[in-house]
Amino acid sequence: MSPVVVIGGGPAGLMAAEVLAQGGVQVDLYDAMPSVGRKFLLAGVGGMNITHAEPFEIFSARYGSRATEMRPLLEALSPSALREWIHDLGIDTFVGSSGRVFPTGMKAAPLLRAWLHRLRMTGVRIHVRHRWAGWDETGALRFATPTGECVVRADATVLALGGASWPKLGSDGAWVPWLAARAVEVAPLQPSNCGFDVAGGWSDHLRTAFAGQPLKTVGLRFTDAAGAIRERRGELMLSDTGIEGALVYALSAPLREAIAARGAVTVEIDLLPDRTPARVLAEVSHPRGARSLSSHLQSRTGIKGAKMALLREVLTQEEMKTPATLARAIKSLPLTLAAPRPIAEAISSAGGVCFEALDANLMLRALPGVFCAGEMLDWEAPTGGYLLTACFASGRAAGQGVLDYLRARSFESIHTCCD
Repeated sequence: MSPVVVIGGGPAGLMAAEVLAQGGVQVDLYDAMPSVGRKFLLAGVGGMNITHAEPFEIFSARYGSRATEMRPLLEALSPSALREWIHDLGIDTFVGSSGRVFPTGMKAAPLLRAWLHRLRMTGVRIHVRHRWAGWDETGALRFATPTGECVVRADATVLALGGASWPKLGSDGAWVPWLAARAVEVAPLQPSNCGFDVAGGWSDHLRTAFAGQPLKTVGLRFTDAAGAIRERRGELMLSDTGIEGALVYALSAPLREAIAARGAVTVEIDLLPDRTPARVLAEVSHPRGARSLSSHLQSRTGIKGAKMALLREVLTQEEMKTPATLARAIKSLPLTLAAPRPIAEAISSAGGVCFEALDANLMLRALPGVFCAGEMLDWEAPTGGYLLTACFASGRAAGQGVLDYLRARSFESIHTCCD
């Protein structure tokens, strides 16, 4: 009997391998990189946010247009169940002030080490530097290795190849044409949780002096592609070409869609969301005497640094000196966004294998015995633990789907022999 092959050593692939091995199946896991879990480790830089502790109804709604398809996967491996799974690896977790869940120590490496040890103890064989190259004419899996191409046959295959964000870590989207050529419906891969370019770019002064500087506690408002007002508060950051950061990432899907529909989208930045327009106008209009405008604004409103630079970037000198115009800009500073940043820079990607191309067990309808999991599926979610949870949950579902598939084949084989 041939083994089950899992291709991709990220959270989805590793979880599928674990479920399969615990189900008594011999698993060979292949990854293109010199070691597995590289993007997982990158996600842990600055604090490994593994999931979120908010109520499940709110959590499951974070998956937007694919919330219905993702819900059964998340019900089978909920955020609370995922925390228990981490605890079983000997890693404690805690809930941060924002509701985000982190492993104690905030690092991904201890969790990954414990997990890989358990996988090896259950017999999972890991093959690195094996880059999948599609199928040969007989349906066998092709792998490019440092010593040449090898061909592998499998009873079933789990593809957990990622999307196209961070290609240097292995997720390069090279699988798209191979699946499309076999009549698998694949939605175009697009950047998600990404920054956006400002139309016309920044001035040299702002780019050199303020790129990388945060704008703390601001509001962002815009009209999405469907004509609905989107509004949110948080922190964003000025980049070399535009804006990025948590506030922008949370709205990246509707921003991207608005740009696709209209060619550009104008957002309004509220630099002082905790103050009313009337109070801002009163503070700006207060006599400043011999003080400079910069000193006056800092004294009366707290605006300085990157916020002040952004005002000067958008307004003319005359507008800066007109209290009513300046106050309106502070509460509603217009920025036109022309394009999302390239997908290779994005935290995650949207698009991928459409759920309509899969059965309830995540098996491809066009390719019986081939299952898909993780970011290569057509879903997206904001940062905050939602991305990793969905990868874990879909990996579990694919692994369980393979077990069900193999049992059904075995049952059919027995009955065929009896007949």
